[in-house]
Amino acid sequence: MIGAMYENGGNTTHRFLDGHPQMFVYPFESQIGTRLVNDAMASMFPLKYRWPAFALDASAHQDYKAIIDEEGKVRSRTPNVSKFRHEPFDMNDDERCAIYERIAGELGRSRPNNVEAFFRATFEAWKDYNRSGREQVYVGYSPIIGVDADKILTDMPDAHVLHVVRNPWSAYADTKKRPVPLSLEHYLLGWTINQYHALLFREKFPERMHVIRIEDVLADPHATLGGLCEKLGLEAPDSLRYPSWNGKRLEEVYPWGTIRKATPQANQATAHELTPAERSEIRARTRQYLEPFGYTDYVR
Repeated sequence: MIGAMYENGGNTTHRFLDGHPQMFVYPFESQIGTRLVNDAMASMFPLKYRWPAFALDASAHQDYKAIIDEEGKVRSRTPNVSKFRHEPFDMNDDERCAIYERIAGELGRSRPNNVEAFFRATFEAWKDYNRSGREQVYVGYSPIIGVDADKILTDMPDAHVLHVVRNPWSAYADTKKRPVPLSLEHYLLGWTINQYHALLFREKFPERMHVIRIEDVLADPHATLGGLCEKLGLEAPDSLRYPSWNGKRLEEVYPWGTIRKATPQANQATAHELTPAERSEIRARTRQYLEPFGYTDYVR
């Protein structure tokens, strides 16, 4: 599972992994959270991005319906209003639900089994998925889910979590472009909370919690993601060199993410869209994480 604060390159990294012949890569954000999540961070981050919680007395059908998966269900059920309507996607959500119920019945209801059933059902129901026949790893991406990495890694002993971090200046400059952007204070609180959990859980699960910078992905995606693949016992194919969707090369990552041009130059230019006052305030609010991630001198 890939996690990242908003506009930190999670979608971009997800797209670079898309064409890997040994990976089932979820087509959109895999928003597996449910509205039953209720903890100290429930008011900070949307529930659709969290590691799910399920009702004890629910059925497999009710479990499936509880999984929010907004992007996937909207594209399947009402494709004309989906921001991904320009790409072919032959998956019937009702059929996926039926497959999910079958798999969940075989595995037994539990949080990890429900998540496994969701991913397996997706790729069984997706008719025009570009298969290699060698897939063995399921890959999802959900913004900020790294704050739940301890739950993921405890629930699923064979799972890995990849956290992606981006310098806070470029990240905030991109979030400002949203129709209703978060304030600088709100955004940077979320950014720091994500980095706190990433470093904490890397110490607790050093073999299965991985942290990379999007700057390194943009500079050399094959080397950066190839190193990760080697840790997972997978090959490092040439497909890691470019972003794609269902194996189709993308000239820009948008609308999968706000990073349109996945280049170091565009990333650096984005940081310099901010005013001097904004840059100074961001430095003050993120100072404790700049040195650990190598961002101390990223902007002046």
